[in-house]
Parts: sequence; structure tokens; C-alpha cells
Amino acid sequence: MQLSILKILKGFSAFAVALFFSCDDGSSTLKQINQFNENPVGIAYNIHMTYTDSAAVKAILTSPINLDFTHLSFKYSEFPEGLKIIFFNNKNEENTLVADYGILYNQTKIVDLQGNVVLLSHDGSRLETDQMYWDSEKEWLFTEQPFTFENVNYDMDAIRLDTNKEFSKFNTGKLTGSMVVEEQQDSLIVDEKL
Repeated sequence: MQLSILKILKGFSAFAVALFFSCDDGSSTLKQINQFNENPVGIAYNIHMTYTDSAAVKAILTSPINLDFTHLSFKYSEFPEGLKIIFFNNKNEENTLVADYGILYNQTKIVDLQGNVVLLSHDGSRLETDQMYWDSEKEWLFTEQPFTFENVNYDMDAIRLDTNKEFSKFNTGKLTGSMVVEEQQDSLIVDEKL
């Protein structure tokens, strides 16, 4: 009986050693799970997204490729090969924005546009910068990067821009360039009875 217990113990020891050396710490499986989160949940080609408000088209976004990361806690969509956005004002006039790269953050509705960002307005205005943010809900554009803006009355370079899509509300930081300014002559009304 003592011999059989010794055989059982030796067999169990051999099994335990084999089990110990064959165990994996699970890091390869964990890496595969985490790698899934780094990959998009979907890829779409030649996309065309339309933003509406009260059945009126406010903007159209097109891109050759869209990577969908909506499975992550902070959802976003990426446009690695660039994008084009056409904005429509209340008179249905078009303003066009193009960029080499973009990210749409789903929760904030902000689009981060990067690389050769160009905004062409229906009135011939042109804005160029390396990065621009578009808030699709507030229909607002802003950047902290240097930019160039040209139209009939302006030819300027500046850093920092905060504007609506029509450029009718235009705030900027330090700027250089030229602007056409209309001067109004003050008039003095004199009462001749005095």
C-alpha cells in the first residue's frame, strides 16, 4: 500500500509540474481583446451624411472612407482620407469646407478638421488653416491655429478664430493684414433760431 501511495504522489507531482509549465498567463488573450477595442467596429466607403434641423438641410458631409469607433466609451468617427462639408444658410446658400483628415465626436457633435483646411463661402470669402473645429449643433467654427482669411474687404492673417458659418459674427486674436473700412462723416445739426 505504501508503494501505491508513493506512485500516486509521484504521478500527481508529475501532473502538477506539467500543468504549471503549460499554464499561460492569459496576456495573449487579453491583448486580443484589447486589440478589438483599437479597431473600428465598422468601415464605410464613399459616405454621405446629411444634418437636418426641422426638416431643413443644414449640412452635408461626404468622405471616401469612414471608420466607426462607436463601440468605445467616448464614441467617434474618423475620416482618415479627408472630408468635405457643405453648410447651408437660411437662404440655402452654400459654404464649403474641405480637410485632409477629420474626426466627428458623436457625444459633443464637434468635428475636428486637420490638414489643409479650406473654407469657401458663397460670397467668395476664403479661409485657410491647419486645424479647425466645427460645432454642428451651434453651427460654429473655431481654431487656436494661425489662419488666413480673404474676401472683398479683408486680407488678413491671425491666430485664433471664433465665428459662425456665415462669418457675420467674427472674433479673432492678434491679426495682421489689410481691411477696407468705411468712414462716416459726423454731422452737426445747428438750430438757426438760437
